[in-house]
Amino acid sequence: MAYILLHAVTCAVYAGLALHFWRTRWSARPAAPPAGEPAGGLRAWERAALLVPLALHGWLLYADVVAPAQPRFGFAHALSAMLWLAVLFYWAESFFYNLEGMQAPVLALAALTAPLPAIFPGYATTHAASLEFKLHLVLAMLAYSLFTIAILHALLMAVVERRLHGAHKGPMAIGEPLGPLRGPFASLPPLLTLERLLFRLIGAAFALLTLTLASGIVFSESLFGRPIRFDHKSVFAVVSWLTFAALLVGRHFYGWRGRTALRWTLAGFVLLLLAYVGSRFVLEVVLGRGAT
Repeated sequence: MAYILLHAVTCAVYAGLALHFWRTRWSARPAAPPAGEPAGGLRAWERAALLVPLALHGWLLYADVVAPAQPRFGFAHALSAMLWLAVLFYWAESFFYNLEGMQAPVLALAALTAPLPAIFPGYATTHAASLEFKLHLVLAMLAYSLFTIAILHALLMAVVERRLHGAHKGPMAIGEPLGPLRGPFASLPPLLTLERLLFRLIGAAFALLTLTLASGIVFSESLFGRPIRFDHKSVFAVVSWLTFAALLVGRHFYGWRGRTALRWTLAGFVLLLLAYVGSRFVLEVVLGRGAT
């Protein structure tokens, strides 16, 4: 009962903070910040409040995945860990960048995924004691979480670009901005700065994904005697890696940006979700089978 209650409390705190950020950042006329506080970004009490669900969520993941002699790690735990790390990355990133508008969607997704392990407990992981498996799991979750932040970041940029190009009416004078940005967009960094940050996120996530695939090859070699198993998970993971590699190559040599970059990022992220979360969901929920 206490386990379920903690999941409910974590979900409620995430949802409450998401609602707070929606009302204060996305409303038509957001309230002015108190005197002495910045016009955008997390305020001191908001940054401190985020630590409450982060601590609860982290403890629940520890109790499920790390502490037990036979831990469980299914699709629900993967989604939960992915969004916990995404919120943690956002919290750390907020010290360096003002990313208004990101708070509400990140926290809303965390509220949805935090209680999933209580609803879908999954099956015991048979290879949890393996060092290769633990390394592979940590790298995979870090890559997933960074790609989650990157996809939300890309969607936010798409909204900003659309506002800039669609808000202006009538003839435009020389030097006049394309359109006014209001609400959470008014205090965002310039689009070029956001774009550089996006590709830094994708580059870091791609490096982690590369290490994830390499550690998976080592894990497969030590466990099954062959470097790779051509199952759905492996195929989707490799295709996702190739998609992000093509995006980074296109960015470097052809200057891909805007909608082109967004489409490639979305495609790679969907393939990555299908690689583990999708395959585990089918095995656990649809077929009712445990880990292999």
